Amino acid sequence: MRRVGVHTSISGGLHCALEKAKALRCNTVQIFSHNPRAWAVKSISQEDASVFRSLRRDFDISPVFIHTSYLINMASKEVLLRRKSIDLLITEMDRADFIGADYVVLHPGSAAGEEENGARKRAIGALNQVSQSGKWKAGLLLENTSGERGDISSRVEDLSEIIQGVRGQLISGICFDTCHAYAAGYNIRDAIGIKALATAIEKHIGFDKIKLLHVNDSKGDIASGRDRHEHIGLGKIGKEGLGRLINSEFLKNIPLILETPKKEEADDPANLQKVWEMTRAKR
Repeated sequence: MRRVGVHTSISGGLHCALEKAKALRCNTVQIFSHNPRAWAVKSISQEDASVFRSLRRDFDISPVFIHTSYLINMASKEVLLRRKSIDLLITEMDRADFIGADYVVLHPGSAAGEEENGARKRAIGALNQVSQSGKWKAGLLLENTSGERGDISSRVEDLSEIIQGVRGQLISGICFDTCHAYAAGYNIRDAIGIKALATAIEKHIGFDKIKLLHVNDSKGDIASGRDRHEHIGLGKIGKEGLGRLINSEFLKNIPLILETPKKEEADDPANLQKVWEMTRAKR
């Protein structure tokens, strides 16, 4: 059965995220392990970690993905910010292992007005420092970005350069975001564009490195550089285009996580229902 889930809130405790996922009939989930907009991180108790591990087994929720803090910028030219980013990513990896999560999802960073190639090299250097700082059961996934000014990871080739530059076993693969890809110029709406994407991934990264799909429609046009997620079927990619992509041969067994807007309580169920219909999965 295809693994389909959403990003759920940890409000009320880590275990609440799993209970929310279960209530939505999800069998995979993505969470933040702490407030993603603060550097300070509250420790996780042994009891909370044990409850989380037990519930995910009971609910058959797998894989579990942790999305890193929005504050992390491995490519920053500011030495202090880069150091804080390295330390926080190490913390994210430690927390993932502590609660038994499978993967940590990272936006590699932004050049922030600097030349992108140099910024990518800084990110590679920072990630190598993380790699040399420990070993984790959880794998790190690099997420493609939308091509906004300063992005260093909007192209498949960019992700490949970072992966190849980081030594050790830290990076397990990539998280591919549909909205980001479309905004960055990948025409994933039609078969020709999907085939071109598959060719690029096979050549530069390898299909085995795709561990997660973020399934989001796009408010912005193709190549707009706008990171604006939309409800499934209501954006520029469309339900037909998204369905064609996620059922493609090279993606058909990859877990799906939705990061669609959450303005109403009915939003997650409605978007999930559309994706289940697209995958022909029954819930």
